[in-house]
Amino acid sequence: MSTASPPSCTARLRPRGWAVSISGLYARLLAFAALLVGLTACRTAVPPGPAATLLVDDAGDTVRVAGAARRIVSLIPAATELLFAIGAGSRVVGRTEWCDFPDAAARVPNLGDGINPNVEAVLASRPDLVILYNSAQNAAIAGRLRALGIASARLNTDALSDVGRVGRILGRLTGRVAGADSVAAVFDTALARATAAAGPRRPKVLLLVWEQPPMTIGRGSFLSELVERAGGVNLFADVTASAGTVSIEAVTARDPDLILTTAEGPASFAERPEWQAVRAVRERRFLPVSGSEYNRPSPRAPGAIRELARRLRARA
Repeated sequence: MSTASPPSCTARLRPRGWAVSISGLYARLLAFAALLVGLTACRTAVPPGPAATLLVDDAGDTVRVAGAARRIVSLIPAATELLFAIGAGSRVVGRTEWCDFPDAAARVPNLGDGINPNVEAVLASRPDLVILYNSAQNAAIAGRLRALGIASARLNTDALSDVGRVGRILGRLTGRVAGADSVAAVFDTALARATAAAGPRRPKVLLLVWEQPPMTIGRGSFLSELVERAGGVNLFADVTASAGTVSIEAVTARDPDLILTTAEGPASFAERPEWQAVRAVRERRFLPVSGSEYNRPSPRAPGAIRELARRLRARA
């Protein structure tokens, strides 16, 4: 009779190959865990797509650009100049015929006028961003571009304060934030330095930009700011708009010391009989200016102010 101990309950219930099955299951679990880790690593290694830039333009519309704009049609001369200034000039693929600064802008295809522009020419440039002046005439094209999936921004470029502000907007839309901040900071410093101290007598200046009917610049224009910062007084600073028509009788009554004219305005008004009632016309006290720095608010404004201040002092 055998004296060996009977097998335990555990031994009797253990199925054949149990140890092998447990080890195989453990190996499968380890492999599955490694697979999950690998998939997670692959997923996090994929770089994220470019974040969208969202902002509200001066017309109150939301502008959305995926990442940074790479193909820009700029239909505002001031904006074109700023795009080059902040380091995004190489991305400008279309401009207006008035975009003449810097020299590199002339090498960009000319798409014509910036107000009610040729939509087909704009679309042919394949832009991902179109910059438009904020006017009622450009509302329709802005809406059409948005309907086609092309970002459009309508911006005001009327005052010297718009230089830094619009520059920073363009910096965000192009990913040139640092360049835009630098341009704005340099401009603000140069503007403060160029502004003349108020003297005991400031010459009254008629800013005449058209003859028939006589049209003057009001205080809503950067050109009025240039004259004021140069030490003069805008004869019609009480005109709140950027420009307005005036009568020769009103000019005569206010008696300007100087008459500033621009290259775009007519030059023959001084020979007309009705203008002889104005003392500054009879005495040929004219202040003609030329150059696009007098046509738009731009980083060149401090230089224009210094030039105007020098000429005002010379005519005092």
